[in-house]
Amino acid sequence: MVTIEKIWKFLEEVADPEIPVLSIIDLGVVRDVALNDNQCLVTITPTYSGCPAMKYIENQIIELLEMKGVTNVQVKHVLSPAWTTDWISESGRKKLLEYGIAPPVDEVDKSILFADAPKVACPKCGSESTRMISLFGSTACKAQYQCKDCLEPFDYFKCLK
Repeated sequence: MVTIEKIWKFLEEVADPEIPVLSIIDLGVVRDVALNDNQCLVTITPTYSGCPAMKYIENQIIELLEMKGVTNVQVKHVLSPAWTTDWISESGRKKLLEYGIAPPVDEVDKSILFADAPKVACPKCGSESTRMISLFGSTACKAQYQCKDCLEPFDYFKCLK
């Protein structure tokens, strides 16, 4: 018998298409799972409004759950409350770091418009002597940094509150 707990566990297998070491559970994209009558409803929130990966993620959820024997799967997209980096799990933060992406620091990046860039440790060597190269990285949710010690460039997953 399929339970809500099993569905949450199954969803850990759905990787984020932009950062494949993270599951959609690690990222906090999955907001709710419900079983009603003969329907499974998975509620998801994009990391950014208009995120191009959401349709792909929806298709992956439906495909995986049907493969696991869950029938009549529906995916609901919600924008409120807006996704925040606070929803990234501790496991997800560790996976980001191991993958070479600095996880979000506990400050809002909007301050960059009026103040200094967030202080971000290098995920390669751990040095805190880094500089922001660009507020925009390979995706809208990342900024590009460079370590002043090891000279390696790296992505930083922006903090959103």
